[in-house]
Amino acid sequence: MNKIIILISCLIGISTTIYSQNMNGRFTSSVYSFENYDSVASSNNYLRSFQMLNLNFNMNNVSLRTYLNLENDLSKSLDTDPMLRFYNLYLEVRDILDVATVKLGRQPIFNSVAGGLFDGLNLDLKKNDYKLSAYYGSDVPAYQKLEFRKFSEWGDNFILGGKFSTIAVKDFQMSLSYINKNFKPQPYWATRLNTELNPIKVLIENNSNQYQFASAEVAYDLENTLSINTRYDYDLNFAKTSKVELDGSYIPVQKLTLDFYYNYRSPLIRYNSIFSVFDYGNTQEVEVGAGYELNKIFTVTGRYGNVIYKDDNSQRVTIGLNSNYGSISYRKTFGYEGELDALSLYAAYTMLEGLITPSLGVSYSRYKLESTDANYNDLTTILAGVNYRPFRMLSFDLQGQYMNNVIYKNDYRLFFKLNYWFNTNF
Repeated sequence: MNKIIILISCLIGISTTIYSQNMNGRFTSSVYSFENYDSVASSNNYLRSFQMLNLNFNMNNVSLRTYLNLENDLSKSLDTDPMLRFYNLYLEVRDILDVATVKLGRQPIFNSVAGGLFDGLNLDLKKNDYKLSAYYGSDVPAYQKLEFRKFSEWGDNFILGGKFSTIAVKDFQMSLSYINKNFKPQPYWATRLNTELNPIKVLIENNSNQYQFASAEVAYDLENTLSINTRYDYDLNFAKTSKVELDGSYIPVQKLTLDFYYNYRSPLIRYNSIFSVFDYGNTQEVEVGAGYELNKIFTVTGRYGNVIYKDDNSQRVTIGLNSNYGSISYRKTFGYEGELDALSLYAAYTMLEGLITPSLGVSYSRYKLESTDANYNDLTTILAGVNYRPFRMLSFDLQGQYMNNVIYKNDYRLFFKLNYWFNTNF
């Protein structure tokens, strides 16, 4: 592992010296202090440190992009410390023949079915109002380690997909997509009874599990009047509708905005999974809301939602007041999900031309399960912090956190972060 890191560092240094025309990114260093209870009478204090680096080398239409994080505990050594996570490490070549962009390496994927990271190839072809994207690769090892699967192992652990989209029709954006993601569960040893009812150790090796979906999306946007987004997901393995989603907003008159949302969802279950044999129900969710701009500073909002389960339903009501300095809201939930009353307040104000920004968040919740004889529980959380930015590229954040409920009694935590942005031309 260390040899790989040294090799990459050398390659980055060479590219910076010889080829790179621009280097930009962000470095973040933070520490997080908290107390963890091993039992009712025993606890340990931890001081975790996180060093994050987002680094890009650019030369004309070629970029090397990296995003990594190093975490360690400053007070006690854990078995996994120090842990180096590689979230991004890929080469990007843009505007090939004015139509193609290629990404090779560890990179993110944004998909409502299977988002996250993968190691592989992504190809984008774009011409006028049409775009075609395709990707293929393997899943990322645990803890985002800088390790890559052998190509021969990709058959059990891979992600494959594509998307075609167009904006050729005025005010519309339409797309069709496909994704196939396969998992190979880790084998493990378990105790089982043999034919003579004696306990023995058995190696459990499950077949690969799979997601395979086709999706369609249509969006319509009439500026300052109406916006609608729709999505449909079809599960190809189980041959059924997986998800239908519709959300949008409408402005009938100035200062008034009406919002609406609908969602039909089937549980996301892997093919060949044991969970597919259980009796489960689909859910539907409907929510309507409105927002009215009182003046240039304050906007009052309200929303009502209803969630329909297989044999029951649950409702929620939310009202709030938003401003340039913060927001306050109240939420009431009742029905199958239980009862909840929650009041939250958040405020932040920038002073001295952005030099200092103090912030404060307070919330109080009172909740219980659906059962009429269940007891109510209280939850109080407080966040207080300040952002200090002496220079445009440098900032410091300090935040104190407090929580108190039936599980966490007077829980205090402290968080500190340093941010440094840089952009250098060679």
